[in-house]
Amino acid sequence: TQNTVAGLVELGRKIMVVGCDPKADSIRLLLGGLPQKSVLDTLREEGEDVELEDIRKGGYGGTWCVESGGPEPGVGCAGRGVITAINFCEEEGAYTDDLDYVFYDVLGDVVCGGFA
Repeated sequence: TQNTVAGLVELGRKIMVVGCDPKADSIRLLLGGLPQKSVLDTLREEGEDVELEDIRKGGYGGTWCVESGGPEPGVGCAGRGVITAINFCEEEGAYTDDLDYVFYDVLGDVVCGGFA
């Protein structure tokens, strides 16, 4: 996903990437190797008073990056975290009309039914 995004950015496209890996490392390359706090971690730590700027970071070439994260071990499946992140982004107006593409970087080896 990261290489495709980088190529499209070089062509002048506006892109947002939502990392849907519970390990919260889907967008690390787009952020220059830096980790990003996930939506779920931010909501757990800060409660309901979270704004879009708290979870959306600017990455390579102006790409917007959001990391959904996952539930605490043994509490739920990864799909629940992705739904929470997508709903939060919708409510906060992250999906703007100027975006050309939105990528959802999901796991390739899902063991729970959360993504089905």
